[in-house]
Amino acid sequence: MMITILIAFLAFVTLAGLGFVFAGAGGGNKATKRAQAIVSGGPRTTADRKAVARAAANTPEARRKQILKTLKDQEKQQKKATFNLKSKMLQAGLKGNVKVFWIVSGVVGVMVFTAVLLFQRNPLIALPAGFAAAFGLPRWVIGFLSKRRIKKFTEHFSDAIDIIVRGIKSGLPVHDCLKIIGRESPEPLGGEFRTLVDNVGVGIAISDALEKMFQRMPTSELRFFAIVLAIQQKTGGNLAEALNNLSQVLRARKLMREKIKALSSEAIASSFIIGALPPGVVILITVTTPAYMAPMFSDPRGHLMLMGAAFWMSCGIFVMRKMINFKF
Repeated sequence: MMITILIAFLAFVTLAGLGFVFAGAGGGNKATKRAQAIVSGGPRTTADRKAVARAAANTPEARRKQILKTLKDQEKQQKKATFNLKSKMLQAGLKGNVKVFWIVSGVVGVMVFTAVLLFQRNPLIALPAGFAAAFGLPRWVIGFLSKRRIKKFTEHFSDAIDIIVRGIKSGLPVHDCLKIIGRESPEPLGGEFRTLVDNVGVGIAISDALEKMFQRMPTSELRFFAIVLAIQQKTGGNLAEALNNLSQVLRARKLMREKIKALSSEAIASSFIIGALPPGVVILITVTTPAYMAPMFSDPRGHLMLMGAAFWMSCGIFVMRKMINFKF
C-alpha cells in the first residue's frame, strides 16, 4: 500500500514538474519577445505602429522626400501644360476651344495668301506667307497673351499670400481668405481665385482645385503655394508661418528678377541696335538712292546675297537672344 502511494506521489510530482517546465518556457519566450520589442523600440500594438508611422512621417528626411516627390509631379504637370494647345489658350484667358482656333488660323492663312498673291502675283511667295500666317501668327498671339497674363498674375501673387496669412492670424478659415482674394485682387489673380473658390464650393478637394488652377497658370509661385498646402494637410504645422516664409521667398525672387533685368538691360539694348542696324542701313540707302540698291533686288546674284544676309542675320539674332535670355 505504501509503495502504491509513493509511486502515485512520484508520478504527480513528475507531471507537475513537466507542466511547470513547459509553461515556464512558453512564458519565457513571450517575455523575451516583449523585452526585445521594448529594447528595440518596435511597436507592440496597432496604436503603437500608427504612432511610429506618424513620427517617421514627420522626420526631416521624410519631409524632404515628400517635397521632392511633389516637385517632380508638379514639374511633369507644368511640362504637360506648356506643350498643350488647349492649356495655352486657357493661360491666355481664352475659352480653350481648339476647333475655333484652327478655324481662325485657316481663315488668317487664306487671307494672307490671297493678299500676297494679289500684290506680288507669285504663288511661290504667297504660299509660304499663307502657311506662316496660318500656323505661326495665331500661336505667337496666344503665346504673347499668355505670357502677359502670367506676368500680371505673378506680380500680385505674393500680396494674395499675405492676405491669407493675415486672415489665418485673425481667425478666418482658409476658404474665406480665398474668397477675399477673389473679390479684392485685380485680374487675372482675382478671377483665378474665384474659379478656385467655386471649384472648392462644389465639393472638389483643394489639392485638385489647385492642380486645375496650375494648368491655367503654370507658374513656380503657384507650384510652391500648392506644395505648402499639401504638406501642411499631411503633416500639420503652423500654416500662417509657412505661408509667411513663402511670401518672403517670392518677394526675394521678384527682387532678384528685377535686379537681373537691370543688369542685363545694356546687353539687351546693344543686341537690339546690332540686330536692327543692317536692315536699317539697307532701307535708308534704298530710300535715298534707289538706283544704287536696284541691282540687289533685280539681279539673281543680288537675290542670293540677300538670302545669305538674311540667313546670317537670323543666326546672329538667335545667338544674341540666347545670350540675353536669362532663365530666372
